[in-house]
Amino acid sequence: MTATWFAKLETVHRNRGRVRFRYRCRKTTSFEPRQISRAVEAIKGVLTVKVNPAICALVIEYEAGMTDADTLAAALLALPPPAHPLPNGKVLASDAARLGAVAMSGATLLASRNLQPALQMPVAFGTAVPLLGEAIDDFLEKGITSHVLEALAVAISIGRHDYLAANTTSFLLALGEYLEHSIARRSDDLLKHLLEPGSREVWVERDGVETLVAAQDVIVGDTVIAATGTVIPVDGTVLGGEALVNEATMTGESVPVVRRRGNKALSGTLVEEGRIRIYAEQVGRQAAASRIADLVEQSLTVKSETQLEASRLADKTVPLVLALAAATWLISRDSERVAAVLQADYSCALKLATPVAFKSAMYRAGQSNILVKGANALERLAKADTFVFDKTGTLTSGTLQVTDSITFNRDYTPEDLINLAASVEEHYFHPLAQAVVEAAHSLDRHQHFHHQEVEFVVAHGVASVIDGQRIVVGSRHFIEDDEGIAIDEYREVLDKIHAEGKTLLYIGFGGKLLGVLVLTDTIRPNSAAMIARLRTLGVKRILMLTGDHHDRARLLAEELGLDEFRAGLLPHEKAQILEELAGQGARLAFIGDGVNDAPALSGSLVGIAMHRGADIARLAADITLLEDDIARVADARALALATARLIDSNFKLTAGLNTGILSAAAIGWLNPIKASMLHNGSTIAILLRALLGGGMPSKTQTRAGRPPPKLKRSTR
Repeated sequence: MTATWFAKLETVHRNRGRVRFRYRCRKTTSFEPRQISRAVEAIKGVLTVKVNPAICALVIEYEAGMTDADTLAAALLALPPPAHPLPNGKVLASDAARLGAVAMSGATLLASRNLQPALQMPVAFGTAVPLLGEAIDDFLEKGITSHVLEALAVAISIGRHDYLAANTTSFLLALGEYLEHSIARRSDDLLKHLLEPGSREVWVERDGVETLVAAQDVIVGDTVIAATGTVIPVDGTVLGGEALVNEATMTGESVPVVRRRGNKALSGTLVEEGRIRIYAEQVGRQAAASRIADLVEQSLTVKSETQLEASRLADKTVPLVLALAAATWLISRDSERVAAVLQADYSCALKLATPVAFKSAMYRAGQSNILVKGANALERLAKADTFVFDKTGTLTSGTLQVTDSITFNRDYTPEDLINLAASVEEHYFHPLAQAVVEAAHSLDRHQHFHHQEVEFVVAHGVASVIDGQRIVVGSRHFIEDDEGIAIDEYREVLDKIHAEGKTLLYIGFGGKLLGVLVLTDTIRPNSAAMIARLRTLGVKRILMLTGDHHDRARLLAEELGLDEFRAGLLPHEKAQILEELAGQGARLAFIGDGVNDAPALSGSLVGIAMHRGADIARLAADITLLEDDIARVADARALALATARLIDSNFKLTAGLNTGILSAAAIGWLNPIKASMLHNGSTIAILLRALLGGGMPSKTQTRAGRPPPKLKRSTR
């Protein structure tokens, strides 16, 4: 029998649309309220969920027409546990509980000197109870750890009636725990925002009637309607209709593709023109979101090697401090010196400063539109010495631009060809049409040709009449097969251009091929500046991997100043090249945006996904850009290096300051209060430095304008 999440569920109160349960989780599953809330939200009909872990209460508001309290109870009892339960099944305190602990310990600290003597001990002890309880758990499970030492210092301070020292230590530990947790939550929230579905409502056809339903209500077998401007919400097969679909988010290809009956439709792709009916084969956006959230939860809790090493070192210093306290007692027989020694240790700053530095850097990155999915991602990015880029949608913008105008009739200039095409294309909102219109407006002699009503042929092109002659603008198939215009005379030239990886827009006029416009993907304006900045940030080697034509890739690599490029690659070949480079000792960072980049992203030391990348690429990546700006790659590298330097300097400060404090306390230069103030004061300073330091680079540093390429005009 499959294990379930909840061991017990009791209905406390119910009314129409709302029910309150009292629950108990199985010991081997997660007690974490966020995981419980996400799982319950995925149940059909649930509107909102509130979880109170302190009293194990679960309040659910639901749509009465879709479900009821008994059905919800059955669904809850059938819930499987999360794939990755949190360690030891411990209840994690909520933000409010953590903030309450900080507030209580802070208030106790401020009131320490004003309390009645009879109240000082019970108040200090009550404030320290959570710390003492955690220390007891640690001692029983692991022996003497830094938590045990922290609790021992507080207990001795209370025993010596040094309540100021005890309360100060309790406050600092509560503050550090709250800061680390709240910053981690902010990083988590950023990813939730990134992965929000494009639309919460979907048109479906049921019993011959088109109905607008909530996205989570779409089921396998539904017929989903996707029209112009719609993001396709499901994976499935086209049943009917015809549309031009931009699949750049899934495939990385900048040219839209035709989708008609029998073709596959991919979720997350955009219908730019037309209307199709799709048989839904893969649905359940909320279930997918739940799996994504579990993945993110784990990535945020994974500790970096630096953090783990700092934690191990902190634990190793515990017996050293205890040994120093014992030696001080044997030599001086002075209990005050012993108490002073026990007030100071390395553990607080070592254990808190490193994760706080990482998490605050992650939050600061998010503010600059960079999502870092874990401390280890920043750590690996700082170590990377070889950066490997995909081309389309990464180094290039993924949008097309007219670069050549080629006429096959000497009566018409290249400018005439652009103006003719733009005159009929200006009513059309296709990316190719927009590129032509922009090219016409950039001409020195822009001219509009008067025409009759424009005819739109979905996924093929446009047609109209100018000066009594039919003009058609569109694909080769449209010109040659549908319109019967001969192109054999120019086939060699056209095939050569097409082989270079360029896009051709054919213009027919009066039943003959008048010419073609050549469009290419444009280089991002700041790609070169970003590459140059990476070199100043210590990157030794920069490469480009692409499935594009060799000559086009070579020109791009030369323009950007890359060290090397590989062209004509299939997705699995990219991953193989990365394996070869890693085998040669390269520490790789890979930057890409499409489904075909997912193996390379996941197989590199650190993967960076572009903002408009496919969902699977963004999930496979360690870092995701939240805006479509390649400059953020260099910013992420700068942040990683700055964070590494900050952690290293904080470590040296911690070691130096606490060694000095411990030595002074052992010699007798510091009493317990002064030792506590110096130790806790230095810990606060180091923690604040970790929280505020690291500095993101200015957004303007890597942004540079680049004029559009000049049009090449020729007559054939």
